[in-house]
Amino acid sequence: MPFQRLARRLTSLCLVLCLAVPASAAQTGLRQEADINNALLVISVADKIRRACDSIGANLFKARSLINNVKELAVERGYSESEINAYISDKENRAEMRGMRNEYFTSKGASNLDAESLCVLGRTEISSASQIGRLLRLR
Repeated sequence: MPFQRLARRLTSLCLVLCLAVPASAAQTGLRQEADINNALLVISVADKIRRACDSIGANLFKARSLINNVKELAVERGYSESEINAYISDKENRAEMRGMRNEYFTSKGASNLDAESLCVLGRTEISSASQIGRLLRLR
């Protein structure tokens, strides 16, 4: 009986380790995918502007389309949906993305802590039809 319990524990440990290796490989691999991360940054910037500014909403069709395109691109490159979702949900990755988003705001004269500056930036992005602006719409 103790041998069976030990065998089950070892089997469980092996499964966990086998599953963890591909996930960490995906973390490393997806981190190196510049175009995917740039698209995630665009989505993050547009989402923050939309949430901070009452006069700007999301162009949901275009936003959903971009999200789907990013996922399809990652799948084409060999990442599984669970790897993609784990990468997007990872706390460290999210914090890094927020940092890059806030750097983008600063580079454009806005602040993530100042809603009005984000509204000004959002209107500028919309009027220039930038990739970020195409994900937004005036209300």
